[in-house]
Amino acid sequence: MISANDFIPSKYTHSIESGNFQWSAPSNIALVKYWGKKDNQIPANPSVSFTLNNCKTITKLAFAKKENDGTFSFDLLFEGKPKEDFKPKIQKFLERIEIYLPFLKDFHFTIDTENTFPHSSGIASSASGMAALAMNLMSLEKALNPEITEEYFYQKASLLARLGSGSACRSVKGQVVVWGNHANISGSSDLFGVEFPNAIHTNFKNFQDTILLVDKGEKQVSSTIGHDLMHNHPFAERRFAQAHENLDQLITIFESGDLEEFIKIVESEALTLHAMMMTSMPYFILMKPNTLEIINAIWRFRNETRIPVCFTLDAGANVHVLYPENMAEIVLQFIKNELVGYCQNGQYICDKIGNGASLI
Repeated sequence: MISANDFIPSKYTHSIESGNFQWSAPSNIALVKYWGKKDNQIPANPSVSFTLNNCKTITKLAFAKKENDGTFSFDLLFEGKPKEDFKPKIQKFLERIEIYLPFLKDFHFTIDTENTFPHSSGIASSASGMAALAMNLMSLEKALNPEITEEYFYQKASLLARLGSGSACRSVKGQVVVWGNHANISGSSDLFGVEFPNAIHTNFKNFQDTILLVDKGEKQVSSTIGHDLMHNHPFAERRFAQAHENLDQLITIFESGDLEEFIKIVESEALTLHAMMMTSMPYFILMKPNTLEIINAIWRFRNETRIPVCFTLDAGANVHVLYPENMAEIVLQFIKNELVGYCQNGQYICDKIGNGASLI
């Protein structure tokens, strides 16, 4: 069993004065939701997600050796401009991961980051952003210790990303990613995300995700607060058990290609996530009226056409419309005809399953 201590390095064999790396990392959308966590960003239940392809963060990390004066030194740019209000989050991230990357205070970093999706579009950029930064830091560690194996590199990148944003650990590698211990998924871990190891039916290859931007405002409640509300939640234990059961069912569904059962699990998970928020104390309704209009329109369309299209939601108002690639033409026509009117400024993003982070 791998423990966090396995990722604490003993020594580095090489040195480097300066340089830069650039990685992109995608967002992801959970099918079985992670909601509720223990200390050190350990999930209260396992989750599984589709890695996206087009919605990603591109981060360039420049580094230069400095005297280790016991402080972290970094500049943060977003789309080329200083981004001071995000610096405390990066500071906290570096403090959390220093035990795993003891060289951090030996360098001054310039972190230059941008998203391929509109800023404050309501799409979570913390997952893609933290994953991209973690990949860059692992490239620096590999320069200091070239003997690092590829498996170690990706596992540790996912572990580091998790410490910045829990779901970021699912944005590192693979099309379908599991995070959290699950009895029937070999290699699954609370420490990092792993590529789903079992067979996946061709029905799920190139699965499409069209993201309907219902509300582009600030999140009504931060993810951290939302997760914390699970601590004394009256339905928490049952919810955690349900996540294990649903993930169990998805193992079979992914193998058989049963889209009808897939839809049941995915939509139920999305509504359960929102139900947990509605029944916490304090309580929140994160959907907007247009979220419900879209859900009802999808149900109506599916009943009339028997086309296997479904929705999922993050902890917000936006709707992810999921459907097989061979249904793309007809579903996109439906989206344009019936759903775009419910989007803020008519905005939506077409995406699909992708492969994870990549070095640029």
